[in-house]
Amino acid sequence: MEQKNIIMDESAVGRALTRITYEILEHNRGAQELCLVGILSRGAVIAGRIAERIRALEGTQVDCGVLDITAYRDDVPAPEGLPDRTQIPFSTRDRHVVLCDDVLYTGRTARAAMDAVIRHGRPRSVQLAVLVDRGHREVPIRPDYVGKNLPTSRSETVRVSVREIDGEDKVSICLPEPSGGEE
Repeated sequence: MEQKNIIMDESAVGRALTRITYEILEHNRGAQELCLVGILSRGAVIAGRIAERIRALEGTQVDCGVLDITAYRDDVPAPEGLPDRTQIPFSTRDRHVVLCDDVLYTGRTARAAMDAVIRHGRPRSVQLAVLVDRGHREVPIRPDYVGKNLPTSRSETVRVSVREIDGEDKVSICLPEPSGGEE
């Protein structure tokens, strides 16, 4: 894919995650009964970074888990024999669960994540934190915390890169490769 524009650099990503952290703490009146669940793969990194910021600000370690929503998707069939990579070693029962993801697009991933997290115990609330909201919902999902609202066309792709996976932090818009050999 051809990179069109860099929308957020490393500093902007860091500021957005810090702002999201403050908003989560303010909305929940601190970190009590709070847990974070990151949607694989970049959402898990985002959840971990928010957890670290909460620890630095509040002096408390919040539970942080990883969610594999592959088996819960309604738009892509799960491959046979694929292992579940979910790691939520705590109960979500009566807790404020903040689902974390990199990009919110159609809302189908967030919907699948809600189904999956409820299997770990009935939460008091489920909130959604995303680094980028690009619009184009197909289901009625709205994030509670957003790093950046980024209107896009359906032909564009929003790519989030994180240091832990990609070697750098940035958000960019990419265009699909031209088909038919045009140059």
